[in-house]
Amino acid sequence: MLKIINILIIEDDASISNLIVTTLVREGYSCEAASDGRRGLELYETGRFDLILLDLMLPMISGYDLLETIRNGDTPVIVISAMNQVQDRIKGLKMGADDYLSKPFQVGELVARIESVLRRVNKASPVIKCGDVSVNTESRVVTKDGTQIELTAKEFDLLMIFVQNKNVALSRSYLYESVWHDWYNGDTRTLDNHVQRLRKKLDWADTIETVFRIGYRLKTRS
Repeated sequence: MLKIINILIIEDDASISNLIVTTLVREGYSCEAASDGRRGLELYETGRFDLILLDLMLPMISGYDLLETIRNGDTPVIVISAMNQVQDRIKGLKMGADDYLSKPFQVGELVARIESVLRRVNKASPVIKCGDVSVNTESRVVTKDGTQIELTAKEFDLLMIFVQNKNVALSRSYLYESVWHDWYNGDTRTLDNHVQRLRKKLDWADTIETVFRIGYRLKTRS
């Protein structure tokens, strides 16, 4: 049985907090939220969380003061802040944050950052599920309804980008540069051909959507 990851969100903006909770619960995480630093500290001290998402500008106790306390433990922290100057990011990371995400952010990027940090601290399951498709990020094995699907290295890398950004419209340039690690010159043939092969192999003709004038989106409820 896979362990449920518990995430503590310390964020005083209710709309942002609710968006994060809704997104992460949909992704299979368990979440609790605090709207000020004092309540965040109380919840942290229960010791039941695997990851903390921390805003810096908080009432009662500031995020910086909380970070001073939290970094003495072994719970990883991702700072999420509107303070997006380089010096702010450097300060947060030097104080012990495991990652720093600036507001505004895409929820797909947030999920990807969470998965990355959890993998680094060996708390994440290596298996990402998307409907009837399972992707093992360590063995690079992909199965559909229990049957292994053979993918090329680039097809797998492209699939990883999609499953880490579910329901997010991704530009062709972003997809190409993320998978091929090269500058995108506007030629869509290579990317489009790989997308077509993924659709065919996974029977995802309607799951990987074409987004007009942008690129593609992996549409899923999971």
